[in-house]
Amino acid sequence: MTPQEVIAARSNGPSAPGSSNLSAVQVIVIHGDPSKPGLYTILLKVAANTKIPAHLHPDDRIGTVVAGTWYFGYGDVFDEGKLKKLPVGSIYSELPDQNHFAMTRGEAVIVEITGYGPSGVTYVDPADDPGKTKQ
Repeated sequence: MTPQEVIAARSNGPSAPGSSNLSAVQVIVIHGDPSKPGLYTILLKVAANTKIPAHLHPDDRIGTVVAGTWYFGYGDVFDEGKLKKLPVGSIYSELPDQNHFAMTRGEAVIVEITGYGPSGVTYVDPADDPGKTKQ
């Protein structure tokens, strides 16, 4: 994909396995199927001023910041003091079952994530998961 095609890409559904389930995060599947065993690549398009609480994924993943500045940290609770500023071109890892959190500030961000599925998401605090039906 050219940079223009990446920017123009749109999600074809509300979420995909391995996403955060937040409405402010569009997920575009580029390769494979994150719900099945095997290699996959997704794009996360994260709106400006989005906070993603602590969560984990069951699979090993590598992220690359494609556009904007991503703020990313590891830990069991969202802690703005532990966020690392990741500008375009930055690369980071998400180990299996490693709690992490992220945010954007005044600009939207695009992150490419490649992993080996099946993927999914589990929030440290289940009340933070917008994908779970509240009862």
